[in-house]
Amino acid sequence: MTEKKSHRLAGLRRSFGMLLLAIAPAASATEFSQAPDTGLATWQVETDGVRVRLSQLGHDQIQAFYQARGFTAEQSRFYDESCIFMTVMGNDSSETIEHQLSDWRYVPAGGQPLPIRSKPEWDDIWKKMGVKQSARIAFNWAQFPQAQTFSPGDWNQGMTTYQLPRGQAFDLIFKWRSAGREHMGKLENVRCLN
Repeated sequence: MTEKKSHRLAGLRRSFGMLLLAIAPAASATEFSQAPDTGLATWQVETDGVRVRLSQLGHDQIQAFYQARGFTAEQSRFYDESCIFMTVMGNDSSETIEHQLSDWRYVPAGGQPLPIRSKPEWDDIWKKMGVKQSARIAFNWAQFPQAQTFSPGDWNQGMTTYQLPRGQAFDLIFKWRSAGREHMGKLENVRCLN
C-alpha cells in the first residue's frame, strides 16, 4: 500500500471513529440504591449533563394516590398491575434540551424495544373502564410530560409505566435534542421489584 493510501485510510478510520462517538450514548454507569426502610429501589444515570432517575413506587402508594383522586379500587389495582416508576429528568448541562417521550424505549431482557404507554393511550383505557373525567384529569397531570423543553437547571417528574411482569429486568433508552443534535442515554438493568 502506498504511503498516500495509508494516510487516507487512517483519516477515514479517524472520521468513522468520530462519527461513532457522536451518535453513541456517552458511557455512564447506572447507579442503584434501595431504601432500607421500604425496600423501594431507584436507578439513576447522568449522560452529557442530562440526569434521568426511575424510583419504584409501592402498591399502597399507587392505590391510595389514585383512589384519593376518584379511581375505584378495581381501577387503581388495574393500573398497579403495570411496573410504575416516578421518573425524574433534569438538565444539568449548559444548553437547552427538548425531549419527546414517544422517542423513549424500554427493552426487556432478551426482547425488542417497546414504547412507553402515552397519556392518550391511558385515557382511552380509562374511558373504556368508566373512569370519571375528574379522575382522568388527575391521572394525566401525574404522568411524566409527553414533551418538554428544559433550560439549564430545569427538571420535572411524573409517573411512567412499563407493561412487564414483576421481576422482569429492562433497560430504558431515553433521548433528547440540544443544539440541533439528538442525544441518547441508557438506564440499565431496571427491575419492577415488588
